[in-house]
Amino acid sequence: MNVRTLAVNGIIAAMYIVVTMFIQPFGFTNIQFRIAEMFNHLIIFNKKYLYGIVLGVFLANLFFSPMVAYDLVFGVGQSLISLLLMIFAMKFAKGTVARMVTNTLIFTFTMFIIAFELHLALGFPFLLTWLTTAIGEFVVMLVGIPVMLAIHKRVNFTKLID
Repeated sequence: MNVRTLAVNGIIAAMYIVVTMFIQPFGFTNIQFRIAEMFNHLIIFNKKYLYGIVLGVFLANLFFSPMVAYDLVFGVGQSLISLLLMIFAMKFAKGTVARMVTNTLIFTFTMFIIAFELHLALGFPFLLTWLTTAIGEFVVMLVGIPVMLAIHKRVNFTKLID
C-alpha cells in the first residue's frame, strides 16, 4: 500500500469517526441512522477504500459504542462482509448508480447481523430489530447515493487512490 492510499484511507476513517460522533445517539440502537454509513459507497470507486471504511467502523465502535465488545465483532464484521460481497457483486452490476443501488441492498440485507447482535446483547426481538435497522440503513445508503455522487464530481474518488 503506497503512502497516498494509506493517507486517504486514514482520512476516510477519520471522517467516519467524526460523523458517527455527531450522530452518536442515532447510531447504536435498534433504530439506527448512522449517517457515516454513506461512506460505504466508496467501495464502488475503488476496492482499496475497504481499509479506511473498516478502520473507521472499528474506531467509531471502539470510541462511541455503548456495547463495545459486541460492536467490534458484529458491527465491524457486518461492514467487512457487506463490503466483500459488494466487491464480488461489482462483477455483475455495471455502472456507478447500479452498483450503489446494489451496495445499498447488500448493506440493508446484512443488517440481520446487527439485529442478531442487538438480540444477543439487549434481548431485542430479532425480526423487528432487523426491520428497523434495515430501514435506517436503507434510508442512509439511499440518501448517500446522490451525496456521494455530488462529492465524486468534485473529488473524483476513482483517481484519489492508486
